[in-house]
Amino acid sequence: DVWGSAGDDVFAVGWSGTIVHHDGTNWHPSTIDSLYDVWGSSSGDVFAVGNDGTIVHYDGTSWSIMDSGTNITLNDVWGSSGDDVFALGSYGNIVHYNGTSWSVMTSGTAEILFGVWGNGWDDVFAVGRRGTTLHYDGSSWSAMESGTTEYLYAVWGNSWDDVFAVGTTGTILHYNGASWSSMDSGTTEQLSAVWGSNGSDVFVVGSGTILHYDGTNWSAMDSGTTDALTSVWGSWNDVFAVGPWGTILHYDGTTWSRMGSGTTESLIGVWG
Repeated sequence: DVWGSAGDDVFAVGWSGTIVHHDGTNWHPSTIDSLYDVWGSSSGDVFAVGNDGTIVHYDGTSWSIMDSGTNITLNDVWGSSGDDVFALGSYGNIVHYNGTSWSVMTSGTAEILFGVWGNGWDDVFAVGRRGTTLHYDGSSWSAMESGTTEYLYAVWGNSWDDVFAVGTTGTILHYNGASWSSMDSGTTEQLSAVWGSNGSDVFVVGSGTILHYDGTNWSAMDSGTTDALTSVWGSWNDVFAVGPWGTILHYDGTTWSRMGSGTTESLIGVWG
């Protein structure tokens, strides 16, 4: 996964506990445990999740291990703030952080959950295996009808009525505030991640694939790689995508180009 607070403060995480931090010039690697996703409320408040219930926290200086309350693998993490964070993973496992401690939530499913995103503390979406789609209203999780049995790997939205979910065989779903519907992606490749700067500037990455949505149609972009890209994050002219063997791609608003990451480990998440 990949996430950042700005173009010169970007975190990417991946296999063998790899964490690399971009300061605007170089990527700097460190290692903790096998990690699958990263999210933060600021550059001094970053969470990463992974194998065996691992959750680590970055305070702006160093990483420390948190007690997650579970030993189940966690695949994704997102929060509305630093004291309202959700992480989810295998067997329908969802844990929540209230600023002090993590606690296990009742999800109502035993399916593997891969992605989480919310419009606020009381409007959170989770997606997973066999088309599983859940919604949290601030009190409890409930199942939604997705209209598909494809695996859904990621979810992101521009607002409560403009949400995208992506998955296997080129699946892209859109939620309009009332129901989910299928979109024409133009591909049958597996799609792993989705992010946008707004509802008419959305990026999806997958198996050697980068797609862009302009508010009307999805179109393929020249990624310059056949690698299975796993995460995407950025701003409209400063976007990062990551993948295996330390792959990091950067989009400057015109073209995608490869960056030196300082690692050969697979990167699964990015945020900044």
